[in-house]
Amino acid sequence: MVTEDKKPGKEAAGKVVVSKDGPYIVSGNLPLAREMIMPDKEGISFKWRKGDAYPAKGTYALCRCGRSTNKPYCTGAHAETGFNGTETASKAKYLAQAEKTIGPDLILTDAEALCSAARFCDLAEGAWKLTAKSGDPKSRKLAIREACDCPSGRLVVWDKKTKKPIEPKFKQSISIIEDLGANVSGPIWLKGGVLVESSGGTKYEIRNRATLCRCGQSANKPFCDGTHVPTGFNDGDKALSKRRARR
Repeated sequence: MVTEDKKPGKEAAGKVVVSKDGPYIVSGNLPLAREMIMPDKEGISFKWRKGDAYPAKGTYALCRCGRSTNKPYCTGAHAETGFNGTETASKAKYLAQAEKTIGPDLILTDAEALCSAARFCDLAEGAWKLTAKSGDPKSRKLAIREACDCPSGRLVVWDKKTKKPIEPKFKQSISIIEDLGANVSGPIWLKGGVLVESSGGTKYEIRNRATLCRCGQSANKPFCDGTHVPTGFNDGDKALSKRRARR
């Protein structure tokens, strides 16, 4: 399954509640760390690099308006600026939103509305053409890599024979993305099937990978839609500052 398998009546330990026009309230002792998108020589997203971890906390509030002075944590700036955090994302399940690319060995499902503009799918010929050529071992391997590196879970590759998704194995955690290729700060990356609950109390489908907006400007709230790239969102990350200074 694309979603995490749970026993009946049992929820995931990690949970994110979207507060009305306010922050994300995180509970369940979810580890929090920075993680960077590293580009290749052509500027295409190539690999992930771990960054520093934040102090462990059982519960904490993460900024989603983009105005906090202590990012990624909330400082109440949403109230001062009159942030409108109205949720607009579909409650439809992933597979109901996704289109398919069918290749000889793999099937690629693509829910474009979930795209967070991480650009790992641009390597070589791109995830779609590589899937179409997945009878070739090299193309198959790269298609799997590109889909699994997609933080939002927009792209999922499935083994055509077993009909099962090929997913990275994550423990429940949260990463704060810094995109060094685009020189911007990216979304909040939920890993390992973290439950997201809307401000109205309904629950979004639990997925192994999901990205939440933290620039405050996504048109698909609470999920990221890549708006942080054209708007140049920067949370003051030192790695970004150093990279920009060299240019």
